[in-house]
Amino acid sequence: MNAPADLLLLPRWVVPVEAEGALTDHAVAVRDGRILDVLPADAARARYAAAQTVTLPGHALIPGLVNLHGHAAMSLLRGFADDLPLMSWLRDRIWPAEKQHVSEAFVFDGTLLAAAEMLSGGITACNDMYFHPQAAGEAFLQAGMRATLGMIVLEFPSAYAADADDYLTKGLAVRDELKEEPLLSFAFAPHAPYTIGDATFTRINTLAEQLGLPIHTHVHETAGEIQDSLAQHGVRPLERLARLGLLGPNFIGVHAVHVNEAEIESLAAHGCHVAHCPASNLKLASGLAPIADLVRAGVNVGLGTDGAASNNRLDLFAEMRLAALLAKGISGDAAALPAAAALRMATLDAARALNLDDHIGSIAPGKRADLVAVDLRPLAAQPLFDPVSHLVYVAGREHVTHVWVDGQLKLNERRLVHLDIDDLTARAAYWRGKLST
Repeated sequence: MNAPADLLLLPRWVVPVEAEGALTDHAVAVRDGRILDVLPADAARARYAAAQTVTLPGHALIPGLVNLHGHAAMSLLRGFADDLPLMSWLRDRIWPAEKQHVSEAFVFDGTLLAAAEMLSGGITACNDMYFHPQAAGEAFLQAGMRATLGMIVLEFPSAYAADADDYLTKGLAVRDELKEEPLLSFAFAPHAPYTIGDATFTRINTLAEQLGLPIHTHVHETAGEIQDSLAQHGVRPLERLARLGLLGPNFIGVHAVHVNEAEIESLAAHGCHVAHCPASNLKLASGLAPIADLVRAGVNVGLGTDGAASNNRLDLFAEMRLAALLAKGISGDAAALPAAAALRMATLDAARALNLDDHIGSIAPGKRADLVAVDLRPLAAQPLFDPVSHLVYVAGREHVTHVWVDGQLKLNERRLVHLDIDDLTARAAYWRGKLST
């Protein structure tokens, strides 16, 4: 006897991601927040007749998008420091503003705003790095969004912590308090090699191995960062991290723009992951990451938006398209990073980097029901020969109509179900006033 379903989704196409292509006239059955079955639509209607049914006649059903790198609370700094190179952006504008304004309230409000934006655009999970991770976690839980909370570490003081030991102590305390929340997971988030000393990196590596957690850090983002590392340490940042033992299957290197052939081979040999943030890399003039080379070498690459202060959108549809186009332009190969690979980077490959690929990132029985419906009926999407190609090269976040996280509806006909838009707008306006004075 078949187990009953509590939700039956009937899209025009199901895009499972684990297998390339799309399934036509198939259905997805959900029970207790998990995908119960993927089967032909006619059989599904007969087998799960009692389930709540949502018909999506011109839609592609895809796994929820996974944002592999972001600073959610920085949504409150969107447009605050535009058109500056990275280090000027950080030292002259962002760090002074954060020192003055960042608090638990700032992080909660900014994260809630970011979660609303991400959910509206089909992002159901993100890997976050920012101060006050407990406040961020509470905001993600209020939004009903899945998140990996980064336990941020810096050597210098901030409004959040006094030194590296204080950052780690506070981060581990948050993990202890929230680790039973099913929507939350954790990672160590040392900011970057230029803000972390060897002793702190060594301690983080030991803790990460003991707890089985990822290490999520910016690396090789700018050419200047590499020159500074050579002057201070005598080696490039990735070589320094390799000597400290950090490179391995739990390592997520964010940006990896300026990597040479030997470094690409090292990342692949150690089973590392890269979070590719193409829009942010371009906006900060950091450079063009050799993604086709990384993928060809076997490095697992996921897509990230970075924060809204440096992007300025939390939009993985835009990142998918940009990543695919840049890979072709940089490599000179029109077949580099095809649409299916770009979609996988925004779903299953990002989930794999977070050790969550057994739970999310594809549409398969047993996985959590993090699902997104994308309407491919608009005139600008016609004619349609290949729905997967359209998802990357044609569709945008404005085509997302429905979002489920753990089987719970979060976006219904383009309207957020549990979040108050007027309240979010008022919170953003309050912080704009504070930051403008």
